[in-house]
Amino acid sequence: MAGGGGGGAWKVAYADFVTAMMALFMVLWISAQDKKILISTSKYFQNPFRSALEEKSGVMPFNRDSTTSSRSAEEDSGSEAAGSKEKLLKLAVLNSVAADIAKMFSLDQPTDKAPIDVQITSDGLRLSVFNRAQKPVFKGKTSELTDWGVFLMQSLAWVIDRHKFNVAIDGHTQAGLQLTAEYSAWELSADRANAARKALVFYAVDATRIERVSGLADTQPMPDTEADAEANQRVTVSLRIANKNGGVTSGAREKESPATAPVRPQTSEPPGPAARQDPSPAGVSRK
Repeated sequence: MAGGGGGGAWKVAYADFVTAMMALFMVLWISAQDKKILISTSKYFQNPFRSALEEKSGVMPFNRDSTTSSRSAEEDSGSEAAGSKEKLLKLAVLNSVAADIAKMFSLDQPTDKAPIDVQITSDGLRLSVFNRAQKPVFKGKTSELTDWGVFLMQSLAWVIDRHKFNVAIDGHTQAGLQLTAEYSAWELSADRANAARKALVFYAVDATRIERVSGLADTQPMPDTEADAEANQRVTVSLRIANKNGGVTSGAREKESPATAPVRPQTSEPPGPAARQDPSPAGVSRK
């Protein structure tokens, strides 16, 4: 080779060396990947002219799968975030309504004397309206509202109409209530629940928002309370947020009238629900 101007053999050897090193790095890289990539690489070398070209995005099938997975994960996380935001908004609305009711009825007195018990539930509020002897909602053992009962139902109707709640009403009595055979605790509890419905509809509530009216007699006493306790003389008004998003929509206030907060009744008899045509009692269930 002396004087011949050759000497190119080292270039061939160097090219072989670089190729071998690249192959080594490729093997090391592939060996460090997970099982899905190893399987995809194996399929590619088994049929290099088809397997990679069948995929519409990326060279390896795992590219498509990982893209889809990441996109699904982002959508799921976005849905969870939206759901959490809706729950927080719903809880804030319910807390605000509960606070308004507490101010309206001065619920800072002992529990055994409070006229109403307010509880936040999973989808709304549960209001237990007590018919206490010192401040009765109904007259005697009847379903006729007292002045206080009229004011109370008027106030609740204003709150319900303002926030567009759906309503379910259950009447309850204490055990051992002395009534007649023809008119038992079942009839009394159902009639009181229906009287509450009439009053709410009379003062503000859309009749279509009443979901259920039922009388349960003494079958469901208050928790941790004796069946014959006075606290079981009550009407339970359950308020449920109506819209699908779990909060009060902007449209919920479009129909809101410029009504003001109700005024406490005077000594004279206030206009009662009977002053208007009695709505159909089709929603009453008696057990």
